[in-house]
Amino acid sequence: MNILLWHVHGSWTTAFVQGKHRYLMPVTPDRGPWGRGRARTFDWPETVEEVPYERLAREEIDLVLLQRPEELDLLELWASCARLPKVYVEHNTPRADVPDSRHPLADRDDVRIVHVTHFNDLFWDCGRTRTTVVEHGIVEPRARYTGELERLAVVTNEPVRRGRVTGTDLFPRFAAAAPLDVFGMGVAGLAAERIAVFDDPPQAAMHAELARRRAYLHLCRWTSLGLSLIEAMTIGLPVVALATTEAVAAVPAGAGVLSTNVGALTEAALWLIESPDEARRLGAAGRAAALRRYGLDRFLADWDRLLEEELCASR
Repeated sequence: MNILLWHVHGSWTTAFVQGKHRYLMPVTPDRGPWGRGRARTFDWPETVEEVPYERLAREEIDLVLLQRPEELDLLELWASCARLPKVYVEHNTPRADVPDSRHPLADRDDVRIVHVTHFNDLFWDCGRTRTTVVEHGIVEPRARYTGELERLAVVTNEPVRRGRVTGTDLFPRFAAAAPLDVFGMGVAGLAAERIAVFDDPPQAAMHAELARRRAYLHLCRWTSLGLSLIEAMTIGLPVVALATTEAVAAVPAGAGVLSTNVGALTEAALWLIESPDEARRLGAAGRAAALRRYGLDRFLADWDRLLEEELCASR
């Protein structure tokens, strides 16, 4: 199958393009948000092909995978693409009017919305638009947990701008329990006493560094399930997390500590710092759970079934 999609979310796309299809990605001269083309820091197969916008109308495309409402407008530039079967991947939780949030593609009959978590499916009002859930899958990181550094790790993007959404205001409370290392894009402004930052490192290098930290913090108040949490679990890090959104399903009992009581979570973080054997035990349980639920084979099989359904329904 020839699938047109934009490069939006690096980790999710890395998993998706491991399938058996041909993946066409628009590219612009400046490699801006509407034409980033292939990833430069993720390992993608050769079945991912960059296609300049002016060539899209001549490409043989079977299905379009959308991830932003604006991409529907872009399809109108190529009449042949606008008529193709379409699925829309909803990566995010609603940003306003919860719990009455209407999805931008609500009440449409020309697209299916695919949520990445059951939490998203529950909270978005999609009206009459067909919906389904395909849970995340990841390419298993090569790094393996050692926990040798008595430090806590967070992976997040734009924590200064996003503030309370990503739990940025909670970072100093955890840093008081143990030194905190923050990895991701836009983290430079966070550097402070007992908080070190690692701005936009290559994914493989970041995984290797995460593996050396004693525990992983997931402090998002309101977000879809971050793939960095699943990756950390698969590496073998024990998790200390806010019991919010899909995290309560992703981190089973015995794989970490979840609570809405921040004081209890800071105590749990300190306990893991002081108890390396317990940290290793919880991390091993989390790794096993993540591999079972978010394995790449299951993810690709679920997507293949859905794509075949959409293609057959359009004929």
